[in-house]
Amino acid sequence: MSNLLTTSDEILASARTLIMSGGYNGFSYADIAEVVGIRKASIHHHFPSKAELVRELVKRYRKDGEAGVAGLEQNVPDPHDILKVYAGHWAKCIEDASRPFCVCALLASELPSLPTEVATEVRAFFRFISSWLTSVMARGAKEKTLNLSSEPAVEAEAFLATVYGAMLSARAYGNPEVFAAILAPALNRLSPVPSH
Repeated sequence: MSNLLTTSDEILASARTLIMSGGYNGFSYADIAEVVGIRKASIHHHFPSKAELVRELVKRYRKDGEAGVAGLEQNVPDPHDILKVYAGHWAKCIEDASRPFCVCALLASELPSLPTEVATEVRAFFRFISSWLTSVMARGAKEKTLNLSSEPAVEAEAFLATVYGAMLSARAYGNPEVFAAILAPALNRLSPVPSH
């Protein structure tokens, strides 16, 4: 089996990189054509419009997230450990600059100006992450492996906001260590109180 990327994969990867550096409106098909080394017409063959291209990018991003979450759930049974692994994944991505920011978080900041089909996919990504984190919080409360001070859905949103806020702070300060420093108290607060 070959590890070679298809042209559409290369186009999507290029679009993701360009979005990360300049947002939805910060790139054009001409930029992608230059990066991938193909003509603009070839890009239009794969993705007739920029909105379709970014919609597909976000759909794949969510599918990758769903696969990652499924693997995490299978391999890490403890809800508190799941949250630590999830935070650790982002800490590593920020530190090694492989994914210094979530593409959906970046696009969410542009929601008012995004085409409807892209905005719908971005919202679907956040609903998926929120729903998954809510289930982790609920399971942790039931198993007494997480110390919740609010309803699971509220705790999930607070944790998600902390992750994305920490991501933004790390980017603003140009310091990957800021992410872990912000997440540590959130994870500690959710730690179960040891029983005596």
